[in-house]
Amino acid sequence: MSNYSHNGRRRVVITGIGAVTPLGNDVESSWDGLVSGRSGAATIEQWDASEYPVHFACELKDFDPATWIEHKQARRMDRFAQMIVAAARQAESDSGLQVEPEAERIGASIATGIGGLQAFQDCYDVLLARGPDRVNPFSIPQIIPNMGAAWVSMELGTRGPLSSQCTACAASNMAIGEAADMIRLGRADAVFAGGTEAGITPVGIAGFSAMRALARRNDEPEKASRPFDADRSGFVMGEAGGVVVLEELEHARSRGAKIYAELLGYGLSSDAKHVTEPDPSGENPARAMTMAFGDAGISPDEVDYINAHGTSTPLGDASETRVIKLALGEEAALKTPVSSTKGATGHCLGAAGAVEAIFTILAVNKNVLPPTINYETPDPECDLDYIPNEAREADVKVAVSNSFGFGGHNACIVVREFAE
Repeated sequence: MSNYSHNGRRRVVITGIGAVTPLGNDVESSWDGLVSGRSGAATIEQWDASEYPVHFACELKDFDPATWIEHKQARRMDRFAQMIVAAARQAESDSGLQVEPEAERIGASIATGIGGLQAFQDCYDVLLARGPDRVNPFSIPQIIPNMGAAWVSMELGTRGPLSSQCTACAASNMAIGEAADMIRLGRADAVFAGGTEAGITPVGIAGFSAMRALARRNDEPEKASRPFDADRSGFVMGEAGGVVVLEELEHARSRGAKIYAELLGYGLSSDAKHVTEPDPSGENPARAMTMAFGDAGISPDEVDYINAHGTSTPLGDASETRVIKLALGEEAALKTPVSSTKGATGHCLGAAGAVEAIFTILAVNKNVLPPTINYETPDPECDLDYIPNEAREADVKVAVSNSFGFGGHNACIVVREFAE
């Protein structure tokens, strides 16, 4: 088969994956936790949240940055940067890609929704308590959102294109889509792409709580994230880092790389409606999906699985149901399996798209559809097949992953089973 896609561009394949998530500190344990229906939610352990409206979140468990990063360097990073370097190291090892011999042809495209929120809080606390002369000189490099991408490049030694996306909860999907375009346009032969977020801080929990965005099931945290369920009441804050290695097909072939799947299409749009609420019509996010279908050269009835944005908010999940119906058509939408893996991971904000891209890739690679856990009571406004509570074996050739962000950012990617 040709090294070029239907529209004459270089084909892009996925040759490596890496992740640290609330379900595990690598891809294998994260996937196993997901398909077994486990929740990553529990009482917050990084700090005492007992006086806050929400006491729980989906944190990483036993995450030790020293496993992947030299101690001195790790101390210079905020947690969000530590997590993305860990995920990138895993993806590099998984891919077998040797960076140094061709570093100028290898790039990084790494997103975050917020950046170094803990470093910001630490800096402010020291400023108030001890004055401006005692502020950590690494504070600003720890806070600024681009440093996740910068640290991946510095730690791995990539010297090709380097970009950082900060488009709220759509950021990681945009990072992956833009990385694919780097390869299609000939600017790179391989790109480490993904996203990271470490927002489980006092400011993060207090801020989202004040918006009434978070679920408040403090007595039952593992049941709090329940996408598309009639009793959903808000999202559960999560944290994660996820990276995929995208590679031009012939480049991957030439080194005998294993290929998980092909990244086939990418679409994006803007709502231009509201700072936090989804587009009530669903038309603008649906355009991102149809753009991705067009880019991929597929018809909506070819989609075998959709990994939904599905955050477990009353407005968002109902809106996305309308979006999917608009993009696929009512008849096709009712037949297409959809799940939100945020029931298990919580909402990892700027990292959500990266983690969910990995789950979507594995759904294609393993022919297993991950479930929407905690789906117990159907909502008449959410009437699709949400793969409730149990993973399902299926023939998955084409899969889609949606990410929608505050401010009206919409991004969608299409992944296909690799075929020569």
